[in-house]
Amino acid sequence: MPEDTAPPFWKTKTLAQRSPEEWESLCDGCGKCCLHKVQIKGIKLKITNVACRLLDAHTCQCSNYAQRKKFVPDCVVLKPETIGDLDWLPTTCGYRLVHEGKDLFDWHPLKSGRPESVHEAKISVRGRIVGERKAGSLVQHIVAWKDY
Repeated sequence: MPEDTAPPFWKTKTLAQRSPEEWESLCDGCGKCCLHKVQIKGIKLKITNVACRLLDAHTCQCSNYAQRKKFVPDCVVLKPETIGDLDWLPTTCGYRLVHEGKDLFDWHPLKSGRPESVHEAKISVRGRIVGERKAGSLVQHIVAWKDY
């Protein structure tokens, strides 16, 4: 029997054409979109190492994803029609890559078949974040992440 050689959905469907399951699977689980950002007058938006209080520091997943807007009203919900406007998404983000017509990295769970691969590749925020309740001033936590 011939092997299925159909290209994966992220190469054939637009962001808007994806099923909810396909949409969610584009998230690599890095946790970087859950980091606080700082806008300093006259300077580009800066990314900190301070995570949203709902981000699980080990799994790099939201601890209350279904109700996140209830607890964090300014949480940005990613949508197909707004991905192009979010220039703060990391260059490794699956949503951003697909929007830009690029392929996913080999460490992405959709390619590796393993959620841990994003952590093993040192792409996630695991082990590199501070909780927002302990952080204090966000300006003190601006970090030069390599993929922003």
